[in-house]
Amino acid sequence: MIPFDWIELASRRIADTAVRTPITFDKGLNVYFKWESKQITGSFKLRGALNKVLSMPDWERERGLVTASAGNAGQGVAVAARMTGAKAIVFASEHAPMVKLQAMRNLGSEGRLVPGGYAEAESAAIKYAREQGKTWISPYNDGQVIAGQGTVGLELLDQIQPFDISAVIVPVGSGGLISGIGAAFANHQPQPRLIGVQSTASAYMHALYNHRSQDEVREVESIADGLSGRNEDDAITIPLVRKLVDEFILVSEEEIEKAIVVAWERYHEVIEGSAAVTLAAVLFGYVAMRPAILIISGGNIQPEVHTALCRKWAGISNAIGLS
Repeated sequence: MIPFDWIELASRRIADTAVRTPITFDKGLNVYFKWESKQITGSFKLRGALNKVLSMPDWERERGLVTASAGNAGQGVAVAARMTGAKAIVFASEHAPMVKLQAMRNLGSEGRLVPGGYAEAESAAIKYAREQGKTWISPYNDGQVIAGQGTVGLELLDQIQPFDISAVIVPVGSGGLISGIGAAFANHQPQPRLIGVQSTASAYMHALYNHRSQDEVREVESIADGLSGRNEDDAITIPLVRKLVDEFILVSEEEIEKAIVVAWERYHEVIEGSAAVTLAAVLFGYVAMRPAILIISGGNIQPEVHTALCRKWAGISNAIGLS
C-alpha cells in the first residue's frame, strides 16, 4: 500500500505547479466530474511525474531523465525536467497522437519514436536508460508516481463535503491513478466503491485483475490510447489494483466515441478517449450506483479527431435520452 503520508507530502510538493482541478455536478445523472483535463498539461499525469522528479536527489536528475509515454506522462516529465534543469528523453509509439508528441517537444523534451505500441516504447526506454546510465521514470511502476496521482483523491475528499459518495469511477491503463486514489481513500469511512474502466481494445489490466495474466490479451488500436499497452510483469500496480479496486468493467470503442461527443454537447468540454471511458460507463448502464464521481483524466485529443467524432455522432446526447 502507498502510505497516506506519502500522498500528503506529494500534495505539498507539487502545490506550486499543479493546479487544483475543478469539480462540477450533473444533477440529471447524479454524478460529479473531476476535470483533470484542466490540469496545466491537460492530464493528471503531471501530478505523478512532478512528485517523482521533485522527490529525487540532485544526482539522479543530473544523470538525465528517461520515460515512456503515450503522450501525457511525457508532458509531465518534461515540465518537471524544465523546472529542475534536467534533460528529458521521452520514448513514444510512432502511433502516439501528434498533439501529445508536439506538446512534449514544446516543453523542451527530446522525443524518440519507436515502431509498435506503448509496450515497445517502454521496453526501448528501459533498455536505453540502463545502457546509458540515465534515470528511468516509469509512468506507473513507482511509489512516488502513484503517490502523486493519489493527490486527485485528496482533493476529492476536500472538495466534496460531506463525502457521501457511492462510487468513484476511474480510467485504468497500467493502474497508477486508481492505485493512488484508492490509497487516498483507504482510511475514509464509509469507503466509496472503487470502479476501474478500460477499453475492450486493450484490456491488459482487466485481464490481470480477473485472471492474473495478461498473456492472452489481443490488443487492437484504441481511441483511448493513454490506456493502451501491456504492463510490466512486476508492476507494483498489479497487486495494488487487486487489493483496492472493487469492480473492473470494459466499455467498447463506440461507447467511448459517443461519450466524447456527449462531453462536448452537454458540458462543452473537450476530453480524450482515455478520459471518456468513465462517462461511457455511466451513460451505457455499466454503473448504476449514485452519487458517483467520474475522473475525467485528460483532454489531449487531436482536434481533427474530435471534430470528426462530433460530426459522426452529432445529436447523440438526445438520442440516448439526455435532455
